Amino acid sequence: MRAVIIAAMMCFSGVSAVASEIHAPAQVTAGTAITIRTSGSGDATFYLVGPASASKTKVQAGSNIPIDSDQLEDAGRYVAALCASDGCTAANFFVKPAAANKLSFLVHPSRVPVGTPQGITAVAIVHDSFRNIVLQPSPVTFSIMAKNEKSVSAARTSENGVAWVRLTSAKKGGPTRLGAAIGHADEIRVVQQVAADACNLRIKASRAKRGFLVETEPVHDCGGNPVPDGTVVSFTESDAAGKTTVDVPIKRGVAKIEMPIDGSAKITVASGVVTGNELEVTGGQ
Repeated sequence: MRAVIIAAMMCFSGVSAVASEIHAPAQVTAGTAITIRTSGSGDATFYLVGPASASKTKVQAGSNIPIDSDQLEDAGRYVAALCASDGCTAANFFVKPAAANKLSFLVHPSRVPVGTPQGITAVAIVHDSFRNIVLQPSPVTFSIMAKNEKSVSAARTSENGVAWVRLTSAKKGGPTRLGAAIGHADEIRVVQQVAADACNLRIKASRAKRGFLVETEPVHDCGGNPVPDGTVVSFTESDAAGKTTVDVPIKRGVAKIEMPIDGSAKITVASGVVTGNELEVTGGQ
């Protein structure tokens, strides 16, 4: 390709007065076949240089030169040139993107707490069939489809080939499908929606060999979604000696710890900014 471009540039710069002529349309839609008209006579070389390709063909000056559609799939500026015995002549034309019918769809984040206002950002990049970015404003429909919930959609018009929207996550945990559509083209991404902060924390205590076994009831958020394992729950013991706090991850839906207690003590529980009930226990022999 580089050799073809260099040869064409040398041809264009070597002659200032020409007899042959070449005529190309000013603008073409990507993927459309065209015919380039020429004048003159005799053997000639035709060059076509585009944004991502270049070609060289032996032709007859004065003939109509067909350009196949697959040679004009990349949007941008093209140079068509004819070099014959009487010199070289060139014409510029532009290939514009075809109609929008493909999308590149990006969603962030991949995990989001339920019920988070504008917690999901969805971005769509608009393309034609040949992956040219379509700069012309185009309508894009975004949607969020959660299991057992009514689908919610939002329409946006792309600017400079990009459309985006922020969506509120659904009320129930689990995988949720997000879509972007334009015309007959659509793309789907899946976002894992996890429980929000713990709600209504409750603990209970029972005697154990070395004190008391303190454990939570199954931990849920305010919407009833199970808080995922690994979420930290803090147990705090307050007695005559002071306060002791231990962080414990949730396992199989609950958090529990065995606490040695001698005498009277108060035990409280918290997860993040959420606090639970308080227990008063008495240990020792």
